Parts: sequence; C-alpha cells; structure tokens
Amino acid sequence: MLTFVGLGLYDERSITVEGREALQTADRIFAEFYTSKLVGTDLQRLEYYHDASFEILDRAGVEQDPEPVLDAAESDDIAFVTAGDTMISTTHVDLRLRAHDRGIRTRIVHGTTAQSAASSLTGLQNYRFGKATTLPFPDAHGGGDVPGSVVDTIRDNRDRNLHTLVYLDIKIDDPHWDGEEEFMRADQAASLLADEFGSELGVVVARAGSANPVVAADRIDRLAETDFGRPLHLLIVPGTLHDMERDALRELADAPDDVL
Repeated sequence: MLTFVGLGLYDERSITVEGREALQTADRIFAEFYTSKLVGTDLQRLEYYHDASFEILDRAGVEQDPEPVLDAAESDDIAFVTAGDTMISTTHVDLRLRAHDRGIRTRIVHGTTAQSAASSLTGLQNYRFGKATTLPFPDAHGGGDVPGSVVDTIRDNRDRNLHTLVYLDIKIDDPHWDGEEEFMRADQAASLLADEFGSELGVVVARAGSANPVVAADRIDRLAETDFGRPLHLLIVPGTLHDMERDALRELADAPDDVL
C-alpha cells in the first residue's frame, strides 16, 4: 500500500488528523522537500511531533529511481509525504501510476495547499483564478529576464478578467544550482515583473499557514520596494475585481484606493 500524504502549509502541525493517523500506522515514511518545504519547522521537530522516522529522498530518488519506494510498498504500508498536497503543484502522479502498474494499491490524504490559501487569505474568489504560473530565478532558465510564458499567462488571464497565482521559485536539490537553498521573495518577484506590470495591482501572501501570515496589496512596482520577511511567499496578479474582492483587499491587505 502506498499512501500519499500532504503535510500542509507551514509546520509539523499543519497536517490533517487523517494524515497524522496515516503516518502513525505506516511501516516506513518517505519524504521529499525539494518541490516545497515546511519553513516553520525542521526534520527533527517533524519526526519528534509524529514520533516517526522520515527517509528523505532527493529529486533523482523520486523522479528517476523510485524503485525502493515501490519495492517497499509491495509488502508494507508506505507513506510518501510532501509539503502542501502531494498532487497539487508538487505533483507526483507519475509515482502513483508506477505503483498502479505494479499492482500496488494507493490512496491520497490531502493537505492544505498554497492555491487554496491564496484565495482564503486575500478574499479573492477561488473560481476567478485562471491558469497559474511559476516565476523562476533569472539564472534558472538561461536568461536574465522573465520568461515569455509567465508574461503570456498573466496577460491571457487578465484579458479574461481572471486572477493569476504566481508561484515563486525555490532552489532545493536543483540540478542547475550548486549553492545553498534559496527562496524567491515577493519583492524580488515584483521587481522582475515591474517592467511589464509595474502599475498594476499585485497581492503578496507570505507565510501562509502560520499564526501570523502577511497579506499585502499595492501596485507591483511599490511591492518591489517592500520587505515581506521570511519565506514562503506567493504573488497574485488580479484581474478585474468584484466589489466584495475590492472590499476584502482594502480591509485585509491594506490596499490603497488609488490602485483599487
């Protein structure tokens, strides 16, 4: 049995009750934290809280050589965990399909995701989000500018009056990166987007899932000048706002009237 468990957004307590029960009954727990990370905790606290040992897999161990996980799941109850939800953004459908090909039963225990938090914390209506995109570090795609696909996604969504959730790049176990782990900050993301969308409204969400998340809305070129503290950060470029969304951003994100 292979159970995919989402750990939620921020720390060791962000998991659901069902997810924690799945970890308590698992024979072994495999984890990957290269697609996202629980920045409010560390491995030691995670293992202590769940009274369990986590076997950390690198990117190659998940994407290229998952056989140890699958071999174990043929006879034992195995949990595979990630931050957020294992099938939303940190997508591991390939691993699940490989398990099915080998006749291994699977199930999913969902976790809270950045996608749902972005709507919940800002008051922007979930059904009005269009296609999401990821903004990479400039040196991650061989150029110093913003990839055209990112600009096109934001423009296409705005043309349809839809909001764009922009995931910000992280460098953990990246084959193109030899340095220490790094997280793109919202001010850096806003600076990268300012040439194309500087006068437009942007909304920052920082540390979703923590006790004190930050939500801030302003013109993108102004957001580029603001320090939003520790990661993880998200950036939203809204489309046309409904009245309730406008009121929510004014009240919940201190959005100035001149940008609403």
